[in-house]
Amino acid sequence: MTSLHVVLPCLNEEKNLAGAVVALSEFLSAQMDAYDWFITIADNGSTDASPTIGRQLAAENGRVRYLRLDQRGKGWALKRAWTESDADIAAFMDVDLSTDLRALPALVSAIADGGYDMAIGSRLKPGAQVFGRSFHRKFMSCGYNLMARGMFFSRFADQQCGFKAVSRRVVRDVLPLVRNPGWFFDSELLILCEKSGYSICELPVRWVDDPDSRVWILHATWQAMTGLLRLRFGGLRRSRHALRGTCRSRPDDAA
Repeated sequence: MTSLHVVLPCLNEEKNLAGAVVALSEFLSAQMDAYDWFITIADNGSTDASPTIGRQLAAENGRVRYLRLDQRGKGWALKRAWTESDADIAAFMDVDLSTDLRALPALVSAIADGGYDMAIGSRLKPGAQVFGRSFHRKFMSCGYNLMARGMFFSRFADQQCGFKAVSRRVVRDVLPLVRNPGWFFDSELLILCEKSGYSICELPVRWVDDPDSRVWILHATWQAMTGLLRLRFGGLRRSRHALRGTCRSRPDDAA
């Protein structure tokens, strides 16, 4: 049976955490029982009641684990959780569950059955539905994605959607090369995979924006911009050299 590891990065999410874990657990039990799944709450430095809630959820559900990191950073949390797992497929989503969970089976199936190395949700691909997103968030996101596509000739519409899955091979070969500890983490992972020839599937999702999001948009955007510049001027070349010989492409991946 294919094993699936879903990580929920968590920073001061006492209001959302319990509901998110229960909803995700119920969905996986009902809709994805063909997988040997488990959930990790990756708490990266919470100072509210999240640690207490996370430990209680893990104690009550044998398929839920709680991981505590003292240093903050979504990237650190994901890297640690995925590295410590031997699951066939590793995924993550934002703890506010902004992305409709009904997109999860297709995301995972793209890797398990479709042979892709990475699958990403997209709010900008034709067919996506986005609700409640403010103009300035749309503007910043579109601007960032246009810059990323221009700098790296990327074919992906939305690099920042917090809804992604990767194969075990990506965790083993590419993940150690990702340097960003924060919000640029998954964009960096995506760029490294794409430019090194790993096969990637982009799927439109239904997204409802969380008005209480923990993302400080200006800080996250600045971090993303500096990350893009680091990769563009030397970082990508060094990473691709380290990955040489490990990748494979799907025949239809450029379509």
